[in-house]
Amino acid sequence: SADGYAECEKVTALLLKSRTGEFDLESILFLKLRVLGIHDLGCIGECVNLERLDLFGNNVTNLGPLSSLRLLSVLNLSSNRISNIEPLRSCENLQTLNLAGNVISSTESLHCLVSLKKLENIRLRDNTYNYSNPVCRSASYRAVVLEMFPNIKVLDGERVVGRGSELYQLCKDIDDTIKAGSYKNGQLIEHPDCKPWVEDGYWEIKRSNNAIIEEAYKQFNDVLHECRLLNNRATHVISQTQRSMSLKKQPKQYAI
Repeated sequence: SADGYAECEKVTALLLKSRTGEFDLESILFLKLRVLGIHDLGCIGECVNLERLDLFGNNVTNLGPLSSLRLLSVLNLSSNRISNIEPLRSCENLQTLNLAGNVISSTESLHCLVSLKKLENIRLRDNTYNYSNPVCRSASYRAVVLEMFPNIKVLDGERVVGRGSELYQLCKDIDDTIKAGSYKNGQLIEHPDCKPWVEDGYWEIKRSNNAIIEEAYKQFNDVLHECRLLNNRATHVISQTQRSMSLKKQPKQYAI
């Protein structure tokens, strides 16, 4: 399993201490328990000062032990087997919640989160990794969730207040500019002398032990991954267009 740790079905004090190096569970502020085969959260509720918790890729179904984590602000529960999130009602400081890749079937299941006044970022689906929930299949899903949480700033990774996604608008403007300058008299202009903007390795992410920075790195890597997918898609479309245009130039041939 991840990080060289054996799979452990239940969260124990020994596991928590070995993962964090802390002697007292109350001293743990950040906790990452990714892909460990956990289905029982055990004594995790004793980490009463926990602020950030990452349980990605386990087999968790019962969130009961999380109800005592009043200081929790960032919670990643993606890729588990969760259908009931009622215990999260008590996590009054929760700001960011990732539930993508679970089995939440209705928007009614989300009502318990309405009282969380600080909650501003909810994710129920993640197209980058193809994670979702049954509730996301509903045509009215997004509208209902936004109405239920009027103060939310980000839903499923997309900004929903202010002028909309500034990053999306910026990318669209750049794309439109590139399209406008790429054709002359209907022909695609070739630029054989184009060079990369930056040197190889410029965008490599250097790891950090700081949990907050690691979270930011993860989010940036997600955006980077999505950009690469879009780039591949754009390359494919350009290639198809060029092929189509070259076929049009060829004189028609008729088989006799």
